Amino acid sequence: MPFDFPAKSALEATPEERQRAYDALWDIGGFRFLFESFNDLIFNKESNDTAADYVRAKIRETVHDPATAEKLSPRDYPIGTKRPPIDTGYFETFNRDNVSLVDLRASPIEQITTNGIRTSDAEYELDAIVFATGFDAMTGSLFKLGIRGKGGVTLKEKWADGPHTYLGVATAGFPNLFIITGPGSPSVLSNMPVSIEQHVEWIGDCIKYLQDHDLDSIEATEEAQQAWVVHVNEVAEATLFPQADSWYMGANIPGKPRLFTPYAGGVGPYRQLCSDIATKGYEGFLTTPRRPAVTAAG
Repeated sequence: MPFDFPAKSALEATPEERQRAYDALWDIGGFRFLFESFNDLIFNKESNDTAADYVRAKIRETVHDPATAEKLSPRDYPIGTKRPPIDTGYFETFNRDNVSLVDLRASPIEQITTNGIRTSDAEYELDAIVFATGFDAMTGSLFKLGIRGKGGVTLKEKWADGPHTYLGVATAGFPNLFIITGPGSPSVLSNMPVSIEQHVEWIGDCIKYLQDHDLDSIEATEEAQQAWVVHVNEVAEATLFPQADSWYMGANIPGKPRLFTPYAGGVGPYRQLCSDIATKGYEGFLTTPRRPAVTAAG
């Protein structure tokens, strides 16, 4: 995401300056609105409110029906703390005669019927239903693999109270397990191909290091892992992200521990930190030497 990150707070700008900045970036589209306008929209609620108010005004300007526009204008979390729709004609869609928006908070789904969907208020006849109910981000795909570590403990059991990793790449008790863009790494807060490439390169170098030094295994230490978890949480708490019931927080999965899983410290600093750890002989990791081959005497 090659943005020109600004140095100015939204609160340092006049209302007229904010309007001009938001107008220009709204017309360009994409995530630039959040990251190139002002430097504190994800950190300062008062600054965030100026951007949220602007977007709600844009929605009211675009969507003809005031009641529908209000449903499309969230007010219970800071803007950007849930993935915003980077749209082409999304809001305009709700002006079509054959499109209606149902607020499931006001009228929950009660039943899937032979004709469509019935809510507490009405039944909607449908030819097809597209289920878009969210996904078990960051951990669900790993749990489905059935990975077991030392003592036969599964990853799901190990992470029962939430994922614990070192750098988002490894977890204590699971030697030689490398995770690509796992919880505790920038992952979903980054351009994913960039983060995937960085992890694959780092892991490849690590495996070569093990081979060159006749090492048989590597795993994160509990101490390094705990320190990293504390750091990830501290960085997250400095932002507004934890204020939203988002899939970033695991809020879309009933019973899933609520915690902010990505690392919000940025790809650049994270990459440098990973490189420094490798340069120091993989600081925070425990390695074991390769066992000599045993040959039977004839």
